[in-house]
Formats: sequence, structure tokens, C-alpha cells
Amino acid sequence: MKKHLIKIVFLLGIVSLVGCDEFLDTTPSDRISDKLAWESEANVQLYINGFYPYIDRYGSFGNSQFKGSLTEGLTETLKYGSYVPGATAGNSNLYVFTPETMSATGNLLGTWKDTYERIRRINEFLVGLEKYSQLDDATEQLFESQARFFRAFLYFQLAKRHGGVILYTDMNLQKDINRSSEEATWDLIESDLDFAASVLPKQWDNANKGRITKGAAFALKSRAMLYAGRWQEVVDAADSVINLQIYSLTDSYEEAWKGGNSESILEYNYLVTGPNHSFDRTYATFGEKENEGGNAVPTQEMVEAYETATGQTVDWSPWHADGGTTQRPPYEQLEPRFKASVIYNGATWQGKTMENSENGTNGRYMGYRADTYTKGRTVTGYYLRKLRDEAHTDLETFKSDQTWVEIRLAEVYLNRAEANYRLGKSGPALSDINTVRTRPGVALPAKSGITGEDLFNAIRHERKIELAYEGHLYWDMRRWKLAHVEYNNYRVHGMKITQNGADYHYELVDCDLQDRKFLQKTYVFPVPYSELANNSAIEQYDEWK
Repeated sequence: MKKHLIKIVFLLGIVSLVGCDEFLDTTPSDRISDKLAWESEANVQLYINGFYPYIDRYGSFGNSQFKGSLTEGLTETLKYGSYVPGATAGNSNLYVFTPETMSATGNLLGTWKDTYERIRRINEFLVGLEKYSQLDDATEQLFESQARFFRAFLYFQLAKRHGGVILYTDMNLQKDINRSSEEATWDLIESDLDFAASVLPKQWDNANKGRITKGAAFALKSRAMLYAGRWQEVVDAADSVINLQIYSLTDSYEEAWKGGNSESILEYNYLVTGPNHSFDRTYATFGEKENEGGNAVPTQEMVEAYETATGQTVDWSPWHADGGTTQRPPYEQLEPRFKASVIYNGATWQGKTMENSENGTNGRYMGYRADTYTKGRTVTGYYLRKLRDEAHTDLETFKSDQTWVEIRLAEVYLNRAEANYRLGKSGPALSDINTVRTRPGVALPAKSGITGEDLFNAIRHERKIELAYEGHLYWDMRRWKLAHVEYNNYRVHGMKITQNGADYHYELVDCDLQDRKFLQKTYVFPVPYSELANNSAIEQYDEWK
């Protein structure tokens, strides 16, 4: 059992689902008048515990980011193996090949309804706290700061998709209301996080360990203000995290994203008995669970992005030759973050030597579109190692319980690096990049003497490698406005591996079979049609008119 789990208990009659319509239902309810919730600190604690699962919902183990799929499937770093639409199946392929599928009537990357339902619950809590609570001021502020952190977290999910959205901060609701400006939306997020950071403790006592902290508020602000383009606010927030002197980069990269360590700033813990998730079943190697796994796998493009352990760029041209080669790719020469993120042919996984070849026993290759579902096979010759639990060997009986780390210190350093670059401070930006890449367990050589576009590319590279599969790259490419440039007219590739006796033959293969596309108008997601139909005041975004 995970000792830091915040046990989620819903107070009957308070935290309940509202309507199933896509638009924001603003019909008043009498739940807020139920004074039972405010009779004791223990009751209020139970009430606010219902907000903590929101950390999980939008992470790589949750379902609110992309209906259960990883957004990396929309980039060059991950390939989903099915062409049949469905969560963790062909949805990513549908969106990269036919982005016209996205519309106001259907958007798999949208989270409008669920997020507004969650914001409403938080606002109900805040109004009730103000009207009915008999707790002392300090205790009330602790509860308010947690709630406002979650409200900022939720509005951030909307802002990174839409820009300016409808802003509700109380229960004086009106059904017909237009969206606010993008600036006003970021202002609210910043205000809520500033309040949270001013009140929350650096650390909680053992009985409350796992709750939102001052460091989490500052860290989320460093992320949110990066999206907002408020560079000095990013630097100040990141400075505040680091100056707390309670977080440090782990010596082992493969431990950095597992939680319960010095690098984790905001995390959500699971139990085998629930809450739990299915990440290991979804991304399992061939044979771990019958007819399941391998749903999405790292691409050759991602593998080739890694440097060697000495910081050199690999020349992959021998493996791009027509007809392939029997020369083994230089997997063992690549830096430690590759070996911690990717299961490659010849790697050791769960005590087995992987054979990611056409007829492999431990790992098996399948050409894209050769079958409707992968059933444990890989369409690129690789499997995902990062975020998986290697000790979880009984996928038939148990679901997964590894921790989701929403924010860790390495991201904060990289947020600050980018903000300093934007402010023209190349030295501090380069220093933060080197802090991440030269730490023990990675030990790559420091970069020096780079400025301008070269420095920005170094920041891009470090975010792509360090934060791989943690849900950042797709959103980074959108906020950088580079997706329409680099995610158009390209395909991802893999390594088809054939075994001949003791030897393997490696052949670069096209894993898409058609070009990918990115539509510029999808930099902003549309207001859902059902919201437009039920809200006479709201205006659709210009891109979708």
C-alpha cells in the first residue's frame, strides 16, 4: 500500500456529477446550502479530498488529456499500432492523418464538459466555505488555498486548449455568458496560484503528506506562465521552487518520474485495490498478457534523437540504406535516458532478453495495418519502458499502481531555461539545461557557447528527451507554433527486425503509410457545439467560424 495516498472519500450529497450535456449546466442547486459539510474540519477535509483525483485525470495514466491516449501519439515520438478508432487504439492515427475530423461537434482532445463540472464543484466549495464555515481563519485559508490551486489547474487545462474561456469564480451563475479574453484567463490562473503559494505550507505533517504544497503552487505557476508567455513570472516562480531547498534532482533518471523522491513536486498515488490504472496492460510487451499490449511504441525518430553517452550525435545513415543491414544499431552507446525510456532489441526486460523481431518470443514485430490491433506486438521494433512498472509481472490478475508524477523539478529547471532564453539571458538558460543533463545518472557533457536559435533548439531537445512521454511535447509544439511547420507532410518510422540464426537484419520501415497533417486552426480548439446551442452569448473562436 502506498503510504502517501490521499484517500478519496466523497461526502454524500456534496460532490456529485451534474448533467451529461456538453454545455455548462448553470441551473442552481441546493447542495451548497447543506450545512452538514461545514460542521467540522473533518467533514471539510473529506469534501476537499474529492478534488485530488483531478491530478490523475489529466496525466498519462488518466482519461481527460486525450480520452486515454498519450498525446505523444500526435508527435514524431510515439506510434499507435491500430488503425481502428478508439482510445489507446487508432484515435491518434485518425487525428494525424485526418485532422479535419476535429470539429465543434467532436473533439477527442477537448475536455470542456468535464473540466467545467469540476470547476463548478470547486466554486461550490469556496462559496460554502465562505458562507457556512465556523473554522478559524488559518484553517479556512488552508482549505481555500488547496481549492484555488485545483481551480487554477483546471482552468490551465482549458486555457492551453482554447486560450480565453468562460470564467466562473462563484455561484452567481448565468446561463448566457461569453468567454473572457486569453489575458483575463491567465490572470485568474496566476491569481489563484499566487494565493495558494502564499498560504500553503512547504511540507505537511505525516498525516497529510501528499497534499498540495507551496512548491507545487509555484511549480504549476512556472508551467502555466510559460504557456501564457509571461517570462519573468516563469523565472520568479521557478526561483521560488528552487529556493525552498527541499527538492533536488534524483541521481537516477529512471527514478525521477516514479514519485516518492526528492524530485517529485506534485504526484498522485494509486493502490492495487483502487484507485488504479491500466498503463502496464496497454503498453505491455508481447507475451506479458495474452492478446494485449504494444498499443503505442517509441518511433525510430525518437530513438535517433538521443545522443551517445559522451554527447555525440549518431550517424544513422547505415540503417537507412535500402534493403537494410545486419549491422547492429548503436543502442548500447546511447545515453542513459534512452535505456530508461525504450525497450529495444537485445534489452533486458523483466529478466528476459528482448527479441523485437518478426517471430520473436520476448517481443514481436508487426507491420502497421497488418492487423486491426497490435495484441502485444510492436509496429516500430521498440516498446515503451518509461512509466511502466517492471516489477508488475502478473497483468492477468492485477491492474497497475505506479505513481503519476504531474510536476517534477527537472521540468521547473527547463521552464526557467526557456523563459530566460526569451528574456535574452543566454547564460542562465544554458546553466539550467546543463543542470538537467549533467546530473548523476545522466552525466552528459555540458553545453557551452551557444546562443540564439541554437540555444532554443538545445532547450527543445532537452525537453523532448528529459520529459519524454510525460505529456509535454505535443502541447509544447502548439504553444511554440511549430506544429504546422514540422508536423505536416512527414511520416514516422520503425526498425523491422528479422532473425537469421544468431544474426538480426535491421530494415528501416515506414510506419504510417501516408503523410501526417496539422491544421493551423487547431492551435485553438473549438467551443463545443452543445455549448453554442445552449449559450446565446458565447462566440465561437475565429478559427472555427
